[in-house]
Amino acid sequence: MRLIDLNQSAEDCVKCGKCIPVCTIHSIHPDETTSPRGFLDLLGAYKRGDLELDKDAKKIFESCFLCTNCVDVCPSRIPTDTAIEEVRAEIADKYGIAWYKKAFFWLLKHRSLMDLGAKLGYTFKSCAFEEVSEKKSMLPRFSLPIIKSGRLLPSIGKKSFLNSYPEIIAGEGKKSVAIFIGCMANYSYTDVGKSLVFILEKLGVNILIPKKQLCCGAPAYFTGDIETVKYLIKQNIEYFESFIDDVDAVIIPEATCSSMIIHDWKKALSGEEVWQERAKKIVSKCFIATKWLHDETELKVLLAAKGQNIPDTVTYHDPCHARKTQGVWREPRTLLAQNAKLVEMENPNRCCGFGGVTIQTERFELSQAAGEPKAAMIKETGASIVSAECSACRMQLTNAMYQNGVDVTFKNPLEIIAEALK
Repeated sequence: MRLIDLNQSAEDCVKCGKCIPVCTIHSIHPDETTSPRGFLDLLGAYKRGDLELDKDAKKIFESCFLCTNCVDVCPSRIPTDTAIEEVRAEIADKYGIAWYKKAFFWLLKHRSLMDLGAKLGYTFKSCAFEEVSEKKSMLPRFSLPIIKSGRLLPSIGKKSFLNSYPEIIAGEGKKSVAIFIGCMANYSYTDVGKSLVFILEKLGVNILIPKKQLCCGAPAYFTGDIETVKYLIKQNIEYFESFIDDVDAVIIPEATCSSMIIHDWKKALSGEEVWQERAKKIVSKCFIATKWLHDETELKVLLAAKGQNIPDTVTYHDPCHARKTQGVWREPRTLLAQNAKLVEMENPNRCCGFGGVTIQTERFELSQAAGEPKAAMIKETGASIVSAECSACRMQLTNAMYQNGVDVTFKNPLEIIAEALK
């Protein structure tokens, strides 16, 4: 995978420093090496042959959260995130991928085995985990190789979203949509999908729930496992082609999944023009859920008729993969404001610190450090609910709030909207 000239990108950087204040890793590890311009310098040195891609370099490049804050403010719009994604693929080729990541990515290729694993996880979770509060998150009873004891993790649902509904739910209207649910909402945060179905039913939309959909590929992509990514993308393309002409849109209640499909599928398929063209038709109909609901339906009118019937104050966090890569941030706020009082946190655009599979497993101390100030911002608002259209942000912020004693509930905007409609 080669989309950009690493050396040219390094030369294009004028070292203005606008990226420094917004860089997630630099804010918690203020070293020039772990800054966007530092990354670019090292990438340029690697490209010229002046830097060996050794384990020290590997550790540096794997410390980036890929939040795209630097790209957002860069006067030259240097795609630092893409450059790091490419070098991570080379790192994976050179050093391989940890066994537990390989196992996870292998499961992502096989929906039936993922379903079985989820059932076993639900059945035996009492042996290794205990539930915490009404939020039904889980605490490990003991320390596992990649899970620190005391870390709050999402629970596994008794039944996945995809296995909870028929494939077709007929509506009274003319619009038809397919739902791409995302892995975390399918197995853990199942109320997200249920809320989306409820909203669509209220709007009279015809619903298709494609049962054979696979992971969008984001976890493997940000880790550098391009082989797995291409497999998942191509399997999804072939499957989606079987129904894409019959729906007006594919709506996705997840920032990371929608960003991966809309923006990163094309990058991952670099050099494969036929597949890129096939993906283009599908991607043209893909939308993050709140944007499609805001732009293409009468949901706002329906909610306005209900009045402000949500008693809780809500603050909104902007997922990196919604606001920065898709430009979606007004839409969820507009919909939520019809029924709830919104209060903005100090910096809703600051990355929550999830950072992907590697940071969540091998560099979790960075994730914790990035989550702490975000938890403080949420607490300062006095809100009782924090919302974001992203299950990765949900997992990260729920744990950050738990670790820092912040008693605020996380809800996807679709869950809040569904409550208002009820």
